[in-house]
Amino acid sequence: MLSYLESKIPVYLAAIPSCLATSMELTFDATSTVQYMATNYWVPLTSVSTYFLFITLGPKIMEHRKPFDLTNTLATWNASLCLFSFIGMLKTVPMMFSISMTQSFEQTVCTHPFDSWGTGPTGFWVMLFCFSKIPELIDTVFIVLRKKPLIFLHWYHHITVLLFCWNAYATMSATGLYFVSMNYSVHALMYGYYCLQALKKVPRSFPTVLITLSQIVQMFIGTGVCASAWYFKLKGHDCRNENSNLIGGGLMYGSYLYLFCAFACKRYGTAYSTKSGKMKIATTADKIE
Repeated sequence: MLSYLESKIPVYLAAIPSCLATSMELTFDATSTVQYMATNYWVPLTSVSTYFLFITLGPKIMEHRKPFDLTNTLATWNASLCLFSFIGMLKTVPMMFSISMTQSFEQTVCTHPFDSWGTGPTGFWVMLFCFSKIPELIDTVFIVLRKKPLIFLHWYHHITVLLFCWNAYATMSATGLYFVSMNYSVHALMYGYYCLQALKKVPRSFPTVLITLSQIVQMFIGTGVCASAWYFKLKGHDCRNENSNLIGGGLMYGSYLYLFCAFACKRYGTAYSTKSGKMKIATTADKIE
């Protein structure tokens, strides 16, 4: 009986993204979207150029102005992204687990998305994920208008993620579901925390270091997935990943791994309580994404 149920688990997991799915999700075919993204690289390039102009001029414009409060607007924005990410997680993580349980690791990083997760509800939410990297740039608008520190990791991450995701979808990268399912999961937690932070409702016991640790784990896995796909391709195996995406992804995730680890070391140092003598973790958390 147990072995029978175990054999059915991947089927049940794969069916979860279709639960409560709309007809648009169920009938989604990525062909036209891939073609659009492959022939319209001006969209992310223009977005990044405008964004870079804003982060250059914005702080200068705000230098002698009072910071905007924007508490409710910021909380609403973060709550919206949290909900979006949570739904995306439900639509992609079960499929990721399902193919991981039914395919070899090489297949999970090399199989063409159209033969696996690229269509239907999961494919639809992968597509939304890639496009969402453009409106996510608004995160930085709040930082600038509220005159909060705009650290390098924040804007570097936003720019490179947008360019990488656009190219990955345009070339139908086989490794895509790994990145999307992980990022949706981390963002569901992260933006939920930022919403509570904006409202000053974060429980004192909440381990803020958990967010940074989840991001670091994501970078470890992302770097490993890129390296593995590159290995299979160099071995001459049929691996559906463009060289540009593998090189860009490897450099991007490798740099993220270093920057997030450096951020964690800087922000989450250890200190000893003078009263109890017990070690405690600093709870300072900056918005880095």
